[in-house]
Amino acid sequence: MPSRAIQTFEHAIQDAIDLLNHFDALNSNPPPPQIEVLKRACLVMAMAALETYFEDCLVEVTDAICAKNNSESMLASFFKKSLANDLKIFHTPSADRVRPIFTKYLDIDITEGWLWNNVEPASARAELNRLAKKRGDLAHRSWRPVDGQPQPQKHAVTRDDLRKHIHFLRQLAQATDSYLEAKL
Repeated sequence: MPSRAIQTFEHAIQDAIDLLNHFDALNSNPPPPQIEVLKRACLVMAMAALETYFEDCLVEVTDAICAKNNSESMLASFFKKSLANDLKIFHTPSADRVRPIFTKYLDIDITEGWLWNNVEPASARAELNRLAKKRGDLAHRSWRPVDGQPQPQKHAVTRDDLRKHIHFLRQLAQATDSYLEAKL
């Protein structure tokens, strides 16, 4: 049964898909340079949806664990408060951030479950780390065209790349959900 977290993720990632559809609708030949902001925002939104998925997933599972083991206990309270505190500083969901927090709270290396079609866990981790870096660069460095200066040779993120990135993130969330369901 799909988790509430994956249902929320599928709803949230629709914002990124909508931004990409707006880009397509506004795209002309040649496209105005300002339109590139939609593609950059699309990747930022898609990664935010994944970040929220991981956070919601951890909360959902820890709540279930605490409910099974007397949620009124001091230990359960500490467990939940500790997670809430760690989630305040859990940003940009790279594999290097996801693995330790899932291991800490669930004693599961969630990245080992990132396996689907022709994707192996090691390549999924590398791809997520690459996307997390790209998202950080886009969110904090903008890569917005500067008036009066030559345009960059290559756009920060292409339309085709975005479609692949969104597909990858959806597969990653599905694989995570399935792995957790099997492990718990």
